[in-house]
Amino acid sequence: MVQALDRPSARSDTHVAAGRRIGVLCWSGAVVVPTVVLALHMALYGRWLVDDAAITFAYARSLAEGAGPVLQPGAVPVEGWSNPTWLGVLVLGAALGLFDHGSWFGVPDIVLFPKAVALFCGAVVAAGFHLITRELVSSATRAAVVAAASGVLVALQPSYAVWLASGLENSLLAAVVVMIAAVLVRAVARGRVTARRTAVTLGLLAAAAALTRPDGLVYLMAYPVLMLLLLRRGGLRGSSLAAVLSFVTFAVPFGCYLAWRRAVFGLWVPNTAVAKSQGLPGITALNRPAELITVAGWLLVVVAVVAVAASLARPGRHVALLVALLVPLGLALAAYAVLRPDWMGLQRFATPVWAVGAVLSVVAADRALRLATVRARTVSAALAVVALVVSATLWWQTARTFRDAPTVRLCGVAVAMGAAPNAFGDILGIPTGRLATPDVGGAAMVSRYAVVDLVGLVDGPIARYHAEDDMAGLRDHVLDRVRPEMIEIHGAWSRVTGLLDDPRTAQRYVPILMEGPDSGYLVRRDLVSDPARLARATEFAEQVVRPRHATVGPRASCGALRPGSTDALTAID
Repeated sequence: MVQALDRPSARSDTHVAAGRRIGVLCWSGAVVVPTVVLALHMALYGRWLVDDAAITFAYARSLAEGAGPVLQPGAVPVEGWSNPTWLGVLVLGAALGLFDHGSWFGVPDIVLFPKAVALFCGAVVAAGFHLITRELVSSATRAAVVAAASGVLVALQPSYAVWLASGLENSLLAAVVVMIAAVLVRAVARGRVTARRTAVTLGLLAAAAALTRPDGLVYLMAYPVLMLLLLRRGGLRGSSLAAVLSFVTFAVPFGCYLAWRRAVFGLWVPNTAVAKSQGLPGITALNRPAELITVAGWLLVVVAVVAVAASLARPGRHVALLVALLVPLGLALAAYAVLRPDWMGLQRFATPVWAVGAVLSVVAADRALRLATVRARTVSAALAVVALVVSATLWWQTARTFRDAPTVRLCGVAVAMGAAPNAFGDILGIPTGRLATPDVGGAAMVSRYAVVDLVGLVDGPIARYHAEDDMAGLRDHVLDRVRPEMIEIHGAWSRVTGLLDDPRTAQRYVPILMEGPDSGYLVRRDLVSDPARLARATEFAEQVVRPRHATVGPRASCGALRPGSTDALTAID
């Protein structure tokens, strides 16, 4: 009798254990496969980091070493970052000895740590996809396949993988936005849209997005917009209370940071926003999201739009869930439209669009195919395959082009604007002073000199000159008040600032090396008492700096990047 009673229990336990194993396998497949694809794609760009990422690196170093929120120890505090949460991750990494301390397996941790964090965030995105598909796809196995397909699709998009690999905060923002989407979908699916836990979670996630990048503030609207779209008669009071709770939850961390910013820097926005003078968008900004169609591949976008429309056209529980995905996607597109075009290229601000758009497209396509007739399914599947092949070809060409000539390389700036002036200073006998340059990330990590940012991102007075488009005032400030010991100027920034055309520059500075009519290194004339030293500096620039800078590989790193060092002139791998 006992045995007879035990048998069902044993079978039940076996079924539960089998179900758990299947669940683990589904989670593993949904997360691991896209993460591996993303890792391989990111590896295509080697050790490349964009120079702007090193601005945050420099602040993280200063904070970790107790120097305060400054670009370099002893500098005036300026909020030259716009990504506090990403800065916090780097400071934590430095405090744990994982960042800016040496190398991992021969790779500088200044390269590997941010890329590892980005890859982890990519895995979080994939996990968020699985949370979403579990609510939209009834079969656990099929949900895992749909999630994995979504993750692989976005991992193959160069605009997504490049900016995750760049050292910037894109990966963290993508993870936060996808989690916002996942919470919205799960809340709708489980009838908990106005639940206290949902409101608090979305408030915290909105704060994380807003503190990851200024345009992340737009995701505060995701929760109230969704409730407004799904509002039913009699639900206004509950929705209003939930929206207020979410906003209060958001306001606590965000408001505290805002108060700290005002107290320390005297501004309501980061100094970077002042320098870039981001204003209200014009009506033409509505056209900006259209450029993403070309980047994704127009045929693939058409297939995705048709799939979403077909899914929404059929009534059912899934419609509200798809709406929950459309809300963060719409906000991501709105943020992309509002922001001014970015000089770094490859649609740096579109990362959340690619992430949410991928899972929405694949989920909608899966549903549309399952509900279609056999003939329609065959035609649609064939069209989808053609669209994927066309886009994959486009993406591969984009990836190869960027791989060979990536946006401003941290290593190249560390060589040209950091190590090179250090070496010139050694030859000329200038142990301290200021260096004016428009590329300050690698310079701040390496230079022994106080960096003067000609772009204004980390310099309050110069930021205001850019905001007011007062280049004459900028030149007066730099040449008459700052009087940097050395100037490095090049390309467009030479033309924008007009520094080389100002007669005071020729009167007060002498070239160490001119690499063109608008590019070169200058040293203050009154500091060069020995012409022989200047000749040696020029010879060093021509024989060492110029060829070294020209041969820095597009995917190279420059070692540990320590202040005052000239190692970057040789430590290139």
